[in-house]
Amino acid sequence: MIAQLSGKLIEKQPNTVIIDVGGVGYDITIPLSTFYELGEPGIDVSLKIHTHVREDVLQLFGFWTAREKELFLKLTSVSGVGPKLAITMLSGMPAIELVRAITDNDLARLTSIPGVGRKTAERVVVELRDKLSSIALEARESDRPGTRELATGDAAVRNDTVAALMSLGYPKAIAERAVSFAVREEGERTIEAVLKRALRRLSG
Repeated sequence: MIAQLSGKLIEKQPNTVIIDVGGVGYDITIPLSTFYELGEPGIDVSLKIHTHVREDVLQLFGFWTAREKELFLKLTSVSGVGPKLAITMLSGMPAIELVRAITDNDLARLTSIPGVGRKTAERVVVELRDKLSSIALEARESDRPGTRELATGDAAVRNDTVAALMSLGYPKAIAERAVSFAVREEGERTIEAVLKRALRRLSG
């Protein structure tokens, strides 16, 4: 089984990339979180890989971090959650926020992800809540003041920027993810500045 691939990034789309490894191009399905971390085509990259084999189909799923891959495998262990839905869930929000939604039994947050119904969300919570508790605790302990997230008082900036992206035709999940990354970058925290950084990521 292929567990990791390192090579030249040939092409990238929000849900797929092609990586050239020794002259062979591998088509890899990725979540949006990995898409945002990748640079421009032509650079060398390395992805954690899960090889999914079903009947006569072999599909590769790639992840920027080991934690994303671990969460993907846990999600696909839940009845009714296949690889495609697991990738959608990882694309719907940052991995650690997804872990928190599961451990906090936040069904509203989980069902806000396209394709995740209430029954599926309930199964995910029941089957994974205890298994993910250690990851959630680790993330909470690592949270500290001074990170480059928008302050609570700046929530309007985040919401207005997401609304602006949606008015341009971007789906809500993609818009929220782009803004989440944009606000962590150095720079002004106005709507215009955050929107510019988010659009730069989306156009990349």
